[in-house]
Amino acid sequence: MALAQWPALQPFITWDASLIQDGQLWRLLSGNFTHTNLAHLAMNTAGLWVIAFFFRGAFQVKEWFGILILSSLAIGIGLLASDTQVYLGLSGTLHALFAYYALKEALNGRHSSWLLVIGVIAKVAYENILGAPESTATLIQARVATEAHLVGMVAGLVLGFIGKRLETSTLSHKL
Repeated sequence: MALAQWPALQPFITWDASLIQDGQLWRLLSGNFTHTNLAHLAMNTAGLWVIAFFFRGAFQVKEWFGILILSSLAIGIGLLASDTQVYLGLSGTLHALFAYYALKEALNGRHSSWLLVIGVIAKVAYENILGAPESTATLIQARVATEAHLVGMVAGLVLGFIGKRLETSTLSHKL
């Protein structure tokens, strides 16, 4: 992610709706790894580390990267249906990872994790209805892309249900 901050590279990888529509499809994924400034990068990196620490017992590296890539692509595609013209940041993907692992734990019997699932849904609903904190927008020097949080959360929940379904299907075939 730090490499994506390089000023010479950033214009070629930022999520930009008009450039994506002109065929620059790599931006669907790469835009999630660019940031508006170093504070934005630091916040997203800290969020990634917190999620990794919080769910450290629930994930494997291969799965983590799969969810990261699939949800980032879902966000890149999903944002095309919004009014967003330019998007930078990993926050949508962070919402996907959090929702995925919270749901995974809940579906695997950790009942307290349902509170995490409800919490992320409530947080995303709140900010999509009432808006994100102005202090965050000031810090990152941009509008908070709450629609990316929504698409990310939905992607994480969908991937969580699909993962559980595949896990159950695989387990029943082994028996």
